Amino acid sequence: MKKYTTNILMHTLKQVSIKIFYKIFTSMFINTQTLGLSRRNDKMKKITLCLLIFPLILAAIPQVRASGQGTIRIEPHSSYYPLPMMISSPATFNISVVPGGDPTLDPHIFLVMTKDTYNGLSGSVTVNWTGGGILTISSWNGPETDNSKKIPVDNSVGYTVASLKDHLNTLGPIYWAFEPFLGGAPLTQIKQKFTITLPSSATNPRMLVYALGKIGEYDEKTGTILCPTPNDSFNNRVPPTKPGLVVPELATILLAAASFGAFAIYGVTRKKTLHLK
Repeated sequence: MKKYTTNILMHTLKQVSIKIFYKIFTSMFINTQTLGLSRRNDKMKKITLCLLIFPLILAAIPQVRASGQGTIRIEPHSSYYPLPMMISSPATFNISVVPGGDPTLDPHIFLVMTKDTYNGLSGSVTVNWTGGGILTISSWNGPETDNSKKIPVDNSVGYTVASLKDHLNTLGPIYWAFEPFLGGAPLTQIKQKFTITLPSSATNPRMLVYALGKIGEYDEKTGTILCPTPNDSFNNRVPPTKPGLVVPELATILLAAASFGAFAIYGVTRKKTLHLK
């Protein structure tokens, strides 16, 4: 694999921050056991402050995930919000990744439609993106009826047929296509616009618009990120949650958890102080 150093500095900074915080916190906490009441209270206030500040540091550092799964975002516009789904044609979308998936290489678009939408096709589905690129899709896989089967790839980032049917609100078979797009340009935090035209005479056309890509794996031994090659498996995708459900980033979760923890520690300490008085 070819190696590149994108995001290594951020990864290192995060690791160093965690180690420094751990040493400071444990040292301060142990020292409080041998101090008087007044000085102990001062120490506990400092510990509480650390717990409040540390998650803010983490939040400012992009999260570097080993696999990058679920960091691709597709944002529908106007009437399509908040579903990355076509219900009329044409439809315009934005695609990007959150910090943990920047950059994601070898982007592929994953389109999934209902049986009625497929039967109503009168021509090829086209995908146009900023810069003049165009993708024409005339061949479709399916019908898919096995709910346990994973598509378009049979690994951890594949979607089960059952979940795709659920997102499309259908019990019937589904049809899909999986093609490279954006001219191979990497997905980054900068949004890229693309438009899809769906020539279907179906009364209620529905087609999911998802994407998959490849993100480099961080090598702990060399301190570099390994650049994925065409032969590597896909390891990033649009989250498989119900469309419209927002999954918080790890930094946000840590921020909330540490903040609550800080207030809890301060509350317990304050209660003990009042009791001793």
